[in-house]
Amino acid sequence: MKKTLLAAIGAALIFTTPAKADQVEILNVSYDIARELYATINPAFAEYWKAETGDDVEIKQSHAGSSKQARAILQGLKADLVTFNQVLDVQILADNGFVAADWQQALPNNASPYYSLPAFLVRKGNPKGIQDWDDLAAEGVELVFPNPKTSGNGRYTYLAAYGYALDQFGGDDEKAREFVGDFLGNVAVFDTGGRGATTTFIERGIGDVLITFEAEVENIRAEYGEDEYERVVPSMSLLAEFPVAVVDKVAQERGTEEISKAYLEFLYTKQGQEIVASFNNRVHNPEVKAEYADKFPDVKLITVEDVFGGWEAANETHFADGGVLDQIQSGR
Repeated sequence: MKKTLLAAIGAALIFTTPAKADQVEILNVSYDIARELYATINPAFAEYWKAETGDDVEIKQSHAGSSKQARAILQGLKADLVTFNQVLDVQILADNGFVAADWQQALPNNASPYYSLPAFLVRKGNPKGIQDWDDLAAEGVELVFPNPKTSGNGRYTYLAAYGYALDQFGGDDEKAREFVGDFLGNVAVFDTGGRGATTTFIERGIGDVLITFEAEVENIRAEYGEDEYERVVPSMSLLAEFPVAVVDKVAQERGTEEISKAYLEFLYTKQGQEIVASFNNRVHNPEVKAEYADKFPDVKLITVEDVFGGWEAANETHFADGGVLDQIQSGR
């Protein structure tokens, strides 16, 4: 009798104790200079997810050069989702079965919630008079930007310079190679990623020009002083998309597919776009775009597809071992 009563009380307690919200943990593996951006997005998404589902979520972050991050995932890093700065680094995951083959159709704008372009950061007073890509190939100018072999940021810079040269020389590839050879010859330091390049330029005081995404240029100025550094946006640059994808192979194992997809979709919401734009990225949402229009000067943007036949072709021609980049650097 006593045992039966205790069992009944125990059962009642089980059913009357308020249910504790589940907590999920996901890992966002991202590019080098996006730490602060996603550190701001994470609590906003967590609040949104709590309101939508009643569940708590903790978002972990991992940051390094985009290509390095892709290799880490292939080697076992358990990413639920990726927010990269270069299509090739997501595509290699798709080619190896980590990401869906149709990942670029899963979300709007080729699965790129925001975009930017290579721009220049110069020191106070712009002592070398830098205005455009031509100035970066001139004698006596020292450049800092990430290595195109290890960084999506660096590949955008290299291709932007090459595309500019092709435009200036009427498509003459030989002259474009010569120009890019002079340009690369002015590089003082090739860091492995964008944040390393920023450290070299700002903290180590190396170089006359830091070439990085326009968003990073403005974020640096905001942190280190708008009076100390100036932004130079060239007349022409390369559209830099920031592709995102769920790492299905990992998310399916961990049961995080739904929340990982929701996290990426949140980047497209008005709230998400406002956060992204506040970090000086260009966005697609019409209202947010209009709100931040005065921050972004007009610039002629070329695309990898139009000039280089797409990222796969650009990689094979320029960045593969023995490709044009290697040939230029070896003087061939």
